[in-house]
Amino acid sequence: MIIDAHQHFWQYHPVKDAWITDDMKVIQEDFLPHHLHPVLQENGVDGCVAVQADQSETETGFLLDLAAQHNFIKGVVGWVDLRSDSLSERLEHYSRFEKLKGFRHIVQGEPDPAFILSNDFCKGIQALSKYNFTYDILVYPVQLPAVAAFVQQFPDQRLVIDHMAKPYCKTGDITEWETHMRAVAQHPHVYCKLSGLVTEADWQNWEAAHFTPFLDVVLEAFGPERLMFGSDWPVCKLAASYTEVKGIVTDYISRLSATEKAGIMGGNAIRFYGL
Repeated sequence: MIIDAHQHFWQYHPVKDAWITDDMKVIQEDFLPHHLHPVLQENGVDGCVAVQADQSETETGFLLDLAAQHNFIKGVVGWVDLRSDSLSERLEHYSRFEKLKGFRHIVQGEPDPAFILSNDFCKGIQALSKYNFTYDILVYPVQLPAVAAFVQQFPDQRLVIDHMAKPYCKTGDITEWETHMRAVAQHPHVYCKLSGLVTEADWQNWEAAHFTPFLDVVLEAFGPERLMFGSDWPVCKLAASYTEVKGIVTDYISRLSATEKAGIMGGNAIRFYGL
């Protein structure tokens, strides 16, 4: 089974979705299951994991409603306030939803590069394992030193790095990113998504070869058993079609064994998220 481990849905609103700036007009519209499903079918993808794009419990409920209506949405990564005093009650509530697999916070948007190490946030992460929830780590390279310290604190928590921590594909500057990603990858409970690369490159002038050095690092550091394909649709549309994004990954892993390819293209996501 082929699984897209990372995509988004939204009903576009200029205030709620202010991050979608005017240079992103191509995604300043609604993107819903009836838009994605034919794209998945055209590309031979069997299902997907819908990931939060807005930091609200309204967003979590929106994605769970969509997942309940569409069987091809195999899992949801929602949002909950991990720093809230009422977190235990909220996790108890969300534990009733079979398709809710985990949570994400938009740490990349936090001004403090060590936000992920703050006591109240880590206390929230500690609470997730009781309910078998995963956590998606969304950061920029500058935040990776904190992530390396963070992952050490939670050896029993399933963690995944979104978008390979957004390496500098545009400039090709790899050294510091590589050092910190290798440090993070030393911890076997941490996975990594092969996603979001085209939007870190020059949107109009990228080539698949630009991504090879970065993909080489994560393949060697995490191993094929801890990598998973994600499209980042519809954000990927800023720079590439769904077919192009999938092709970057499938072409890159074509030299691997059938078992390794099957893991990256679906099996690892199924195991990580419990789909």
